[in-house]
Amino acid sequence: MPVEVIQQMAVWRERLDACRREAAWSESAATGPSGGPVALTSHIGLVPTMGALHAGHMSLIRRAAGECGPAGRVAVTIYVNPLQFGAGEDLESYPRQLETDLERAEEAGAHLVFAPAVEDMWPDAPATTVAVSGLTADMEGERRPGHFDGVTTIVAKLLCLTGACWAYFGEKDYQQLAVVRRMVGDLGLPVELIGCPTVRDVDGLALSSRNAYLSAEERAVAPNLYYALLAGKRAIEDDGIDDPAGVEKVMAESLGRHAPFHLDYARVASPSDLTRPARIGSEVRLFMAARLGRTRLIDNVDANPPADDR
Repeated sequence: MPVEVIQQMAVWRERLDACRREAAWSESAATGPSGGPVALTSHIGLVPTMGALHAGHMSLIRRAAGECGPAGRVAVTIYVNPLQFGAGEDLESYPRQLETDLERAEEAGAHLVFAPAVEDMWPDAPATTVAVSGLTADMEGERRPGHFDGVTTIVAKLLCLTGACWAYFGEKDYQQLAVVRRMVGDLGLPVELIGCPTVRDVDGLALSSRNAYLSAEERAVAPNLYYALLAGKRAIEDDGIDDPAGVEKVMAESLGRHAPFHLDYARVASPSDLTRPARIGSEVRLFMAARLGRTRLIDNVDANPPADDR
């Protein structure tokens, strides 16, 4: 069945409400081989995107399709959100390929796609901002002022329009995942947030719509950002370095051996609240951001210190 494309907010809300009613009826009517009732799992699985879908997005859609049950529905949003772009950023040049995106969403198992225009989402300029403090103070929040306010405002609106759902986000944007998770908890939204592993190309580069900006020469060296993160991971897991500054130095020096890169930051942080630990005594997350030509790349990995056998 072709994917159903919706542009109007009211229609999106009404269609998903109808999906829930249909799912409830299917569950009540379902019978097993013996003729007795059988429980079906059915959920709305939401995958918010800005389009330019790649294998990483498709993995989120496939996971949602596999987990939401036979009577469930997978809903994908495609919307390039102006609120999260700062002055001089790539709002105008951000890749837009709706027809290809619809084909890929359908191939991965989506049932519904919400693809509004800006004027559909904001008939009037928004006067309301959803902001999360603390988690947004460092890294992307510091380097891109206002970015996370734009992210949380649009995600809150999409979640309110969608209603009760399972929402799937990639760990490639781990800080964003942590921020949205805190927002959902603070606001008591009827949403279960599901973080999914980063999908990488064969050479380790994390998939991103912005990778399309890389020249052939830049693409060839781009995986060195991931290798620098792995150098930090080895420093913790193999060498037993427990000083965050020491690990950050290892990552920065690893990337610094590749001249085209301009390092933005290298950070060691707690995976839960993104604070920098005094010492690395439990699982941490390693974060890096760097510019390569006109492309800004971000990535992260987890790291676990060796167990204390004493």
